[in-house]
Amino acid sequence: MPIQAPYGSWPSGWQAADASRGHSVVDWVGFAGSEVWWVAADAGDGRNHLVRPGADGRPEDVLPGDWDVRTAFMEYGGRPWVFLGTGGAVFVHWSDQRVYRWTPEAAVRPLSPRSDRYRYCDFAVRGDEVWCVRETTGGEVRRDLVALPLDGSARIRVLAATHDFLSGPRISPDGGRVAWLGWNHPDMPWTRTAVMVANVDPDGSLVGLRRLATGADESVTQIEWTSDGAALLVVSDRSGWWNVHEVSGDGRWRARCPRAEEFGEALWRIGASTCAALTGGGLAAAHGTGVRRLGLCDADGGLVDVDDGFTDWRSVVSDGRRVAAVAAGPRRSRSVVLVEQGCTRVLWSSPGALASYASVPMLRTYQGVHAHVYEPHHPGYAGPPGEPPPYIVQAHGGPTSRGVPVADAVTTYFTSRGIGVVDVQYGGSTGYGRAYRDRLRHRWGEVDARDCATVARGLVAEGRADPSRIALRGASAGGWTALRSLIDDPDLYQAAVVYFPVLDARSWAKSTHDFESRYAEWLIGPWPQERGRYESRSPAAAVERIRTPLLLMQGARDAICVPEQADQFARYLASISVPIRYLRFHAEAHGFRQADTVARCLNAELDLYAKALRFPLPVEARA
Repeated sequence: MPIQAPYGSWPSGWQAADASRGHSVVDWVGFAGSEVWWVAADAGDGRNHLVRPGADGRPEDVLPGDWDVRTAFMEYGGRPWVFLGTGGAVFVHWSDQRVYRWTPEAAVRPLSPRSDRYRYCDFAVRGDEVWCVRETTGGEVRRDLVALPLDGSARIRVLAATHDFLSGPRISPDGGRVAWLGWNHPDMPWTRTAVMVANVDPDGSLVGLRRLATGADESVTQIEWTSDGAALLVVSDRSGWWNVHEVSGDGRWRARCPRAEEFGEALWRIGASTCAALTGGGLAAAHGTGVRRLGLCDADGGLVDVDDGFTDWRSVVSDGRRVAAVAAGPRRSRSVVLVEQGCTRVLWSSPGALASYASVPMLRTYQGVHAHVYEPHHPGYAGPPGEPPPYIVQAHGGPTSRGVPVADAVTTYFTSRGIGVVDVQYGGSTGYGRAYRDRLRHRWGEVDARDCATVARGLVAEGRADPSRIALRGASAGGWTALRSLIDDPDLYQAAVVYFPVLDARSWAKSTHDFESRYAEWLIGPWPQERGRYESRSPAAAVERIRTPLLLMQGARDAICVPEQADQFARYLASISVPIRYLRFHAEAHGFRQADTVARCLNAELDLYAKALRFPLPVEARA
């Protein structure tokens, strides 16, 4: 029989250190001949390792030495490596953002010149060159498609520069054509993009540049050539949903697996992939709304899901016959998986006892607002009969993004102690079609905050949550939403935790990086015509209305939400006697990566919740 104890006080075997290790990211899966390689972010040493399965099943480093495989492209990064068919890899090293070539027979050598202005991303090998997209920073920011010789001469050729923003090149199997995505300010890639195609001359120059017929408000998130190169696979939302279409050489569009669900994601990071071409005209694609399955679609549009218990798939790639990806599920921690002939094999899985403590999310809708509800769960503890638990209302970042209903290391840290978590998919979230995304257009700071309140009150009405013990947490754009919620609904929430938040919309738009510098025009409206909206909705403009106990955390190296705004915000709240704790981490940027930082933040969160939501700290937290 479970032991009865107050919600929030359950001693859990899932510690902050476990959650910080589980916070480590695996991404950028790719085929390397017969092997599968991927990038593993190690929260212990802070580096991003290019790894492959070792003989004992544990990942082993591909590269010698202390290389850090990560690009700063558009600040959010992107695909930082590609396999060389002859063996070895081309990759970006984080500290200097140069492109390097590694082969087993030779030392690592640079392919790009030494410069603090250039960033590279999303590579494709063609002959004796590697093609990619290059970002030039400092002064006028620009992006170009470029070709880097593999001989190390650094004689870089500019191939094309069609838009303010570009994806990396997709080269046809015969090497005769190349395609890429482009968009211009003030658009974002989830509002409007163009698909560009060009022929490749024998000397490697591009000719016959043309644009595929896309609508005025059409977002394309990914393009890939079919295995025979006869057509281009285009993930477009022309139907209102990101579906896969096939575009033939004469420009005819054909929907593949048409459904009122998503086959794509918002393109925050260049090179992200949700579908891959298979031989024989088939394709593999992650699809769904709240839950994402991996489906295998044949040439006639028939779709069969892989039955594996995973409910989120990303970084989907294929060698034509096999599929590899990063996947996770409610009872399955984040894993690197290989799918062959419809069967899934796990190559690597996050270590630890997460599955035994994780709460299985329930997908709920409250007055049209989607949410993932994680009830308190512990294998050995239960709350007092008839007493509803405290809840944390979580607002994801983006805001054009989404939460995923899987076993999550941080969520489990709270639910295994008896605190419920609800991940609100407020209007503007991805995963529910373009109309749901467009609910947030010009209404950021209103729709998102109101939707969080709707879900919180829905939980209370169902008897799931204690109305006097509700907290908020959010990071980046989710921090904006959390603070806006405190201002608009001061009596609904008893505490809030915000990580590196957007605080002032106009200052953020002026000081942030190029990619998001015009994002506010979609979220709020054009400046200066809508000056009133910017001023009325920014949390910094109404800071005097905040009275709720607050924990604020900020990275000193953040180039997206600059730390000076958080410094000023914290000082003002302290000056008007709002209970605030401010933690500033000198080595962190936008999105904390170091294990010690993540663990310290989680312990600080739990301490605030215990005080504000009135429960005794678990035994292990008091030790």
